[in-house]
Amino acid sequence: QVQLVESGGGLVQPGGSLRLSCAASGSIFSHNVMSWYRQAPGKQRELVADTTNGGSISYADAVKGRFTISRDNAKRTVYLQMNSLKPEDTAVYYCNFYQLGHDYWGQGTQVTVSS
Repeated sequence: QVQLVESGGGLVQPGGSLRLSCAASGSIFSHNVMSWYRQAPGKQRELVADTTNGGSISYADAVKGRFTISRDNAKRTVYLQMNSLKPEDTAVYYCNFYQLGHDYWGQGTQVTVSS
């Protein structure tokens, strides 16, 4: 089992920045993928960015150039630095941890971009 604890959401004005963190604990193996998803009201959950333990990274087109995903393997933590936030980035953001065919989810953290 893997447990995920997220932090860092909140209310920010358009153009502002936030940094999300997600710390993993439990039975963690060397090969895994850590990701951030988001779900806006009335919409399906979508992948925002992901990173493998080997350092591969990918982003959704909507956040390229504004968001940066990173991970600290020693701390078993993944981060999402979000800059130039837009109202359409408003959503609940979820951390996801994938290994050995299993998905684990964090509890979600609300990000609201509004003036």
